[in-house]
Amino acid sequence: MNNIIVIASIALKELIRRKDAYVLLIITVFLTLISGSVHFFGDLKMVRYVKELCLLLVWISSIVIAVTLTARQIHAERESRTLFSLLSKPVSRNELIFGKFFGCWFACGLALLVFYAFFIVTAVSRGEHWRLPEHFQAFWMHWIMLGIIVAMVLAGALIFTAPSSNATISIVIIVGILMLGRHLGKLALQMGGVKQTITLAVFYAIPHLEFYDLRDLIIHDWPLVKWEAIGLATLYGLAYSALFLSIACVLFRRKTLTV
Repeated sequence: MNNIIVIASIALKELIRRKDAYVLLIITVFLTLISGSVHFFGDLKMVRYVKELCLLLVWISSIVIAVTLTARQIHAERESRTLFSLLSKPVSRNELIFGKFFGCWFACGLALLVFYAFFIVTAVSRGEHWRLPEHFQAFWMHWIMLGIIVAMVLAGALIFTAPSSNATISIVIIVGILMLGRHLGKLALQMGGVKQTITLAVFYAIPHLEFYDLRDLIIHDWPLVKWEAIGLATLYGLAYSALFLSIACVLFRRKTLTV
């Protein structure tokens, strides 16, 4: 357990040292703080539009940070040859995978917490009531979704040789799931035969990341989502994270490491 904590802390420190994370943070914070001035116009639709834009930027930034940070973990350790030093401590391969996962996941949670904090500050500056339960639900579901993404990209790092190809393919898959995943079931009903079977199989096999999008809850001041649904979605996300981590562990154990 101590080995996992140490490896996780290294991944967390890497996010602090990375310049691209600060660039995304500065851009997101800058545009979010600008949105605090829209209350002067007195237009509720404009306020909602700006809130939607800011939350979209938060989502994009968090996904980019999660993918780029995770995609290079194994590759960077191998390129610098610190991977062989870690595995000779002794640190098991499973401990290395779990340490990288928790480090990247908590690093994403830290960045996400900063994003939501600035978003809440702008909401308060507009004179809006800060609804803690709604914001907590949105943050929690967002973080659980990032856990799925981190585990998926970590497994991809053991399939694709280059971090760039892993990051590119992962982002394409994530965007595809978010935009098309919810419609595959309806699309399958309009098909027949083998196509319907394949489409339904894909629909039930993919992790439905759109379940974790609660932006409308904040934008339109909707009532709280039932906590039972939040709990089920959390278990669903943790199950997929565990699945991808299991795949990563199996792939890493079978991978031949050469200098």
